[in-house]
Amino acid sequence: MKETTQQYVRRILGYGRGRNPLAVQRATPARLARLIRGLSRAQLRRRPAPGKWSIGEIVAHLADTELVGGYRIRMILSRNRTPIQAFDQDVWAREGNYRRVDPRKALERFRVLREANLALLRSVPPRRLANYGIHAERGKESVSHIVRLYAGHDLNHLRQIEAIRRGLRAR
Repeated sequence: MKETTQQYVRRILGYGRGRNPLAVQRATPARLARLIRGLSRAQLRRRPAPGKWSIGEIVAHLADTELVGGYRIRMILSRNRTPIQAFDQDVWAREGNYRRVDPRKALERFRVLREANLALLRSVPPRRLANYGIHAERGKESVSHIVRLYAGHDLNHLRQIEAIRRGLRAR
């Protein structure tokens, strides 16, 4: 059974509970680099099961998601209570042809976007972290909530990649 939007948000936020979300986000590019280091092109593209993303597809997703997150935060900071458009990650994966994206180039895109987003967040006065947008599916989301959500999202996908790597070693 597919999880509800509320279940998804709770699960993702749960991964980061008790951790500094900005520290998690700062550490993710290097963790990703370590996780894909030494893997062949075939290993990066191997799906762990039908309908599940490969490591390469996850990295491509993280790069696109970082682009979306940065845009959302900038929109919220420029206009409090702005609408936030949802996106279908499976459509983005298909239309963005994640299966053919070079994971190392996607990692570099992710790293650059993450650095820019973290620099922006460092410059935001703390009171403005309460600015929010209205997400089309999830409702009110403040900048601080988005920061926590993205940290949990990172941890979720890092765990997936670690599990896929373990499966590759077991072969």
